[in-house]
Amino acid sequence: MSKKAALHNLGCKVNAYELEAMQQILEKNGYEIVPFEPGADLYIINTCTVTNIADRKSRQMLHRAKKLNPRAIVAAVGCYAQEKGEELEKDPAVDLVIGNNRKKDLLEILEKYQATRQGSLHTMDIGKVREYEELEIDRTEEHTRAFLKVQDGCNQFCTYCIIPYARGRVRSRRADDVRKEVRRLASSGCREIVLSGIHLSSYGVDFRDGTTLLDLIRTVHEEEGISRIRLGSLEPGIITEEFAESLAALPKVCPHFHLSLQSGCNRTLRRMNRRYTSEEYMEKCGLLRSVYHNPALTTDVIVGFPGETEEDFRESRDFVEAVSFFETHIFPYSRREGTKAAAWTEQLTEAVKKERVRIMLELDARKRREYLESFLGRETEILIEERLEGGSPGQWTGHTREYQRAVIRAEGNLENSLVKCTVQAVDDRDFLICG
Repeated sequence: MSKKAALHNLGCKVNAYELEAMQQILEKNGYEIVPFEPGADLYIINTCTVTNIADRKSRQMLHRAKKLNPRAIVAAVGCYAQEKGEELEKDPAVDLVIGNNRKKDLLEILEKYQATRQGSLHTMDIGKVREYEELEIDRTEEHTRAFLKVQDGCNQFCTYCIIPYARGRVRSRRADDVRKEVRRLASSGCREIVLSGIHLSSYGVDFRDGTTLLDLIRTVHEEEGISRIRLGSLEPGIITEEFAESLAALPKVCPHFHLSLQSGCNRTLRRMNRRYTSEEYMEKCGLLRSVYHNPALTTDVIVGFPGETEEDFRESRDFVEAVSFFETHIFPYSRREGTKAAAWTEQLTEAVKKERVRIMLELDARKRREYLESFLGRETEILIEERLEGGSPGQWTGHTREYQRAVIRAEGNLENSLVKCTVQAVDDRDFLICG
């Protein structure tokens, strides 16, 4: 009789990729994957530790799993397991603790534990690890689009961020291994690849042969089965004139770029240890706009960082207004134990942070609408993903090259096809209505 496993992911797209890889390891070894409900023999929670709230959610999910089946094996995997392994080892709700760079050993760890019920802690000194952990997937649940992890770790040490301690130093995946996985995904029907990493811009810095992220993009671009390439979050420093022009010469690369900002105030950027100024950031946006017509630029912004004054906040808000992003993901600063910023005394109240989030959300909604409406009457291309849930018969939805959600009405089965059409309207859900 097959064993049943239920899996749950917390955190980023890299975590989601790693959970898919672990799921496929289990499937190939006789496990039946079941919903995260009572009845599983094994519960795996891929944890997150980016904020104190993420820690709490990770603990809650682990305890929930044990309540679903007290006799099941509950495994804490990933970043929170890496950071708080010794604490979790003492938690009666947790049977196995598997840190980063040990996910590939999941099956071996499970088999040993099932045989002996001993040795529950499986972590390593991640700061000393220099080898990329080889995980892979043959298919993706999204079918049309696959997030493909090509890099791990971070050397930046921003003052608010725990990730370099949980993920270790930069480690890059060999281009040949990436190419092989892209081919497998393409053969399974995937048409779009999103190159992802913990600090994607650092791809290749650990190689001695000079391989860069641009080299990797060119490698993926050569694969005939893939129609689109997207990039995960980039640091502004990687955007040079040569880099921008080289991307624009690769037609499969989508004009959609997520450039991490965090603040538009130079004083705050220095205190965050972000290594660029708002002026330099604006220059990078200009480079992308000089080689692409109306590209989608998106970003992340933290508000309420320790010591952020009203003047600092206004400077950041005005900068975001000036850049005119397609989307701005806004986060109130969340204190994270173990980081420099957490120890600072100039912590802002939750009320102040909430109000600043509200102001930024209003700006984001207005700018997003302006960007979408700039496509009215223009031709676009949609990669169709599925029938529109709750829509009328014949309505299909997918994303444009700029990653705008779009809807089109058509007969037949359009799933996983590329459709050229014209933008006719923008509805109240911020969907492009095309025909």
